[in-house]
Amino acid sequence: MNRILRSLINYFFKGVLIVVPLGAAIFLLYWAISSVDNTLNLSSLFTDPKTGQPIYIPGLGILTVVLLILFAGIIVTNFITDPIKIWFNKWLNKLPLFNFLYSSIKDLTEAFVGDEKKFSEPVLVELNESGLKQIGFVTNKDLSSINLPGQVAVYFPFSYSFAGQLFIVKTEKVKPLEMSASAAMKLVVSGGVSGLD
Repeated sequence: MNRILRSLINYFFKGVLIVVPLGAAIFLLYWAISSVDNTLNLSSLFTDPKTGQPIYIPGLGILTVVLLILFAGIIVTNFITDPIKIWFNKWLNKLPLFNFLYSSIKDLTEAFVGDEKKFSEPVLVELNESGLKQIGFVTNKDLSSINLPGQVAVYFPFSYSFAGQLFIVKTEKVKPLEMSASAAMKLVVSGGVSGLD
């Protein structure tokens, strides 16, 4: 009887290792997609002729976002010229708080999907004389414009979080890692549990 109970407990914990991460990932993905879909769903444009109530169309909000992003990409690529971009940036500079939020989000977005990806160079940084090291990503190799020659900007993401900290480090303290940026990010965000396979 004890052997059967131990086997059942063993099966249960192995099932937990499969079901919990899979379920949590599916739940988070579903929550994000349904939140966007519900918020941006244009169902109020379509009403039931019998009841006069709006007809909810699942996926319409996501489709709206995809089409809006695609339309913006087409407009920016084909019709927005440098003078218009300069005028837009001058106009944004007149709105300090909005400009701060916009430029921060824009820079973060460009770091992941722009032409010059910023989180593409994982490094190991020696933090002190005792040999403590931390994995980060070089985000800027030339800080001479702020009077810090020979130093680089390294971003250290937190484990189990999407936040992090930026440190200025001497170049000789930074050692490139022989791993992809996505594997390094996975290693840090998972707290060292995954990313080495």
